[in-house]
Amino acid sequence: MTVGLAKSDRDVSREMLQGQEALAAQSPLAIRGLTVSYGEKPAVFSVDMTVEPGQMTAIIGPNGAGKSTLLKAALGIVAPVSGRGTIFGRPLAEQRARIAYVPQRASVDWDFPTRVIDVVLMGLYRELGLLGRTKASHRAKALSCLERVGMADFASRQIGQLSGGQQQRVFLARALAQEADLYLLDEPFAGVDAATEKAIISVLKSLREAGKTVVVVHHDLATVVDYFDNVFLINTRRVAEGPVAQAFTEATLQAAYGGRLATTQLDHLTQG
Repeated sequence: MTVGLAKSDRDVSREMLQGQEALAAQSPLAIRGLTVSYGEKPAVFSVDMTVEPGQMTAIIGPNGAGKSTLLKAALGIVAPVSGRGTIFGRPLAEQRARIAYVPQRASVDWDFPTRVIDVVLMGLYRELGLLGRTKASHRAKALSCLERVGMADFASRQIGQLSGGQQQRVFLARALAQEADLYLLDEPFAGVDAATEKAIISVLKSLREAGKTVVVVHHDLATVVDYFDNVFLINTRRVAEGPVAQAFTEATLQAAYGGRLATTQLDHLTQG
């Protein structure tokens, strides 16, 4: 008879760490121990996150919870105090070509004098090279991306002349032109009309169907169940992470929002 030896706490911890590292190596975006501070108060504190490949994940939480900061730190836009992130198991510097990022519309200077087609061509900067010489093939590709978001007829329009929803579509077209594997979007539905939201979510779902990974900082709790596969709830610290059916619950929402959501509202949100 063989008698099994009990594993020590150290062995269990080592196996858990190895399992976490294996998941991080496969994840399009993995964050470990990330802390970001503006002044003395942390905006994000010791956060771990592991994004599932080929799925759509929403980052949700109350205002000031650190949602956008988390995304910007993962992209190197803001410097963390501690922690690290990897893209498909490698450092960010080695994987930038695999990432497309759509910033918050409010952070963009829309008065800059450029045409819609030129904004989308910016997504082809790796193909264009330092001299930025465009060919007919580049313009055709940019127009195709504009067509996907319903903006091909506006190709020659100045970007500042567009509505907020139209501008958001153009920036999504620029991201499409990059042909990335990981798409990161910071509040793409904020302040847009219903038609634009429908167009954007349709494109994002088509990316998922093509095997791409989509991560969205999202503010509308009412659409989480319909739009996303996974959620990451944050309020400075990680609150919950996982498939919508498991992580988007009354308990996790109350924990993330500090008990500010009414029970009737929670029932409606989690049942879709």
